Amino acid sequence: MNSLFVPEGYKPKLNRHDIQLAIDVAKQAFQNEFSESLELRRVSAPLFVASLSGMNDNLSGTERPVSFDIPAISINAEIVHSLAKWKRVALKRYGFGVHEGIITDMNAIRRDEELDNMHSVYVDQWDWEKIITEEDRTEEYLKSVVTKIVNAVCNVNEKLKKKFPVLTTEISRDVVFITSQELEDLYPELAPVEREHAFTKEHKTVFVMKIGDKLRSGVPHGNRAPDYDDWQLNGDILVWNDVLGCAFELSSMGIRVNKESLEEQLRKAGCEGRRSQHYHKMLLGGELPLTIGGGIGQSRLCMLLLGCAHIGEVQSSLWDEDTVAKCKENGIKLL
Repeated sequence: MNSLFVPEGYKPKLNRHDIQLAIDVAKQAFQNEFSESLELRRVSAPLFVASLSGMNDNLSGTERPVSFDIPAISINAEIVHSLAKWKRVALKRYGFGVHEGIITDMNAIRRDEELDNMHSVYVDQWDWEKIITEEDRTEEYLKSVVTKIVNAVCNVNEKLKKKFPVLTTEISRDVVFITSQELEDLYPELAPVEREHAFTKEHKTVFVMKIGDKLRSGVPHGNRAPDYDDWQLNGDILVWNDVLGCAFELSSMGIRVNKESLEEQLRKAGCEGRRSQHYHKMLLGGELPLTIGGGIGQSRLCMLLLGCAHIGEVQSSLWDEDTVAKCKENGIKLL
């Protein structure tokens, strides 16, 4: 059986019918709020990319993409893990200018995902990317974008609670920023996830910065692919989830690598062979714009706003028999 936590005395706040209505309200409202806040335009995006293109997101580097052959064009393809690289190329191809950006629905299959209350094999998120200048590649700019995202989430939460008064989710607009090294220094005896839990429980809304590089302990706070986020200018947005009693990640995001940070991070990750891939050649050749971007989980956000205990209450996916049985036994109504 995969990991499952059942909150004591848990009862869904909405029935299955009203959950569907609330999901629709939440998704439409957030996309509108978020797109307006960051000046993003909606575009179409691929479900799969060519295996040899280097365009797929390698995540932590160990996950296996779902792959298949396409006989009609004699190539192998992969279901995307995310659109981190594709979006940057799209901004160039579609002719977007400085401080213009895109947002799209990203649907993925992550076959090696460890399943629990918050993780599913099926991933649905808003992937977004925006062109910036060299002068924007600062912590101050990164923090300003994080604040806009949190405010958009809070605005949607307030709208949703007005339409469905039974909902009670509280989210703080006050973001506390901390680096992964500061977090390790604060809780040296705890594992990275435990540090996030302890700090977010106290501060409610948190942005953990600088994820990917090794800390002074010799261990990174978390694994990040070396070829999309700049490890010195990225981070995760976390909020406290009262239903699950834990830190709850809403978004992984960051200012993307430039030529210099890509070279350094490929070397540190032992991935210098990627330099020969088409995407990396474009980036190292200065053909791609400087950008900031990230992903925001659609089901993840709905789960939080609707006060659900399991992501399967807001999306249809597959679960092991023991999880299904235990959820049914405890009133967790999987779709």
